[in-house]
Amino acid sequence: MRVRIDAALCQGHQMCAIRAPQLFGADDEGYGTVLVDGDVPAELEASARQALTSCPERAVIVEG
Repeated sequence: MRVRIDAALCQGHQMCAIRAPQLFGADDEGYGTVLVDGDVPAELEASARQALTSCPERAVIVEG
């Protein structure tokens, strides 16, 4: 599983970082960023899915 953020959709609510702080953070302007490179560790997959469903703009994208 991999995660990414659609920058065109992200509004900076930071729900992804609240739900999965090991996977998501914020850039200098407050928009979401992905903190992991490559595959999400198996033990964090549930957190990635929570971030996906918590984003009001659906900017979090889970692949795989």
